[in-house]
Amino acid sequence: MNVLFLGFGYVARATARQLAQSAQMAATTRDAAKAETLRAQGITPVLTGAGGHGLNDAVRDASHILVSAPPGEAGDPFMASIDPDLLKERWVGYLSTTGVYGDRRGGWAFEWDRLNPVEPRSVRRAEAEAGWHAAGARLFRLAGIYGPGYSTFDKLREGRARRIVKPGQVFSRIHVDDIVSALLLAMARPEVTGVFNLADDCPCPQPIVVEEAARLLGVEPPIEEAFDKGAMSPMQASFYTANRRVSNARAKQVLGWRPAYPSYREGLAAIYAAEKASTAPAP
Repeated sequence: MNVLFLGFGYVARATARQLAQSAQMAATTRDAAKAETLRAQGITPVLTGAGGHGLNDAVRDASHILVSAPPGEAGDPFMASIDPDLLKERWVGYLSTTGVYGDRRGGWAFEWDRLNPVEPRSVRRAEAEAGWHAAGARLFRLAGIYGPGYSTFDKLREGRARRIVKPGQVFSRIHVDDIVSALLLAMARPEVTGVFNLADDCPCPQPIVVEEAARLLGVEPPIEEAFDKGAMSPMQASFYTANRRVSNARAKQVLGWRPAYPSYREGLAAIYAAEKASTAPAP
């Protein structure tokens, strides 16, 4: 297996760690310093942007391509630079977001539903995933991502956690390791195509996640706040414009996938246990 990562963010890095012993890997970067970091990890850097070259060569060498870079105002950062004929014989996966479903008023979002993105970034994402889907990519629509170094624990420690109450509002989320396990199952089954929602089994209000994280840390949770769009950043307020539960039934049925962390409880407990173990004094 020769895996090319187009974009190398949080999920891509977690996937690369799982593939370290079984695959050759390459990843794009615009930064020469980051290229050296990639080489130190055994990953071949592919420089893009000004002075970069060799993207199509990297695509040609790959057996599997995972696209995780978000689109900007100019659209997808890679699609226009890649020869579409090179994608036809390769496994391609595109990491999208459940934001493309828009508001479901608390109802369930399924892969066959009509898309209704609300926020500009979700509109751009829907346009980008349409392009990749037309090129043969499997689409993985991700719920709210959390994991080690990227969770409510970090927000609590940094004083950024808020317990915002908006009656009836729920969110779906997923632990990064569960995303990776689904991707690896899909990579191993090239005959499986289409769209997959990746979310846990427990859509729920955000305040109870903050409360559970605070309980594990042994600290008081932040005070409850009534939802007030004017009292938060535009980005934070944008997450409350849509209310939906995300179904993961297709990934379970078609890929045989099961989340190791079916709710925030198991996911937070695992992160907390790993943090405790990493800071425990050596015997």
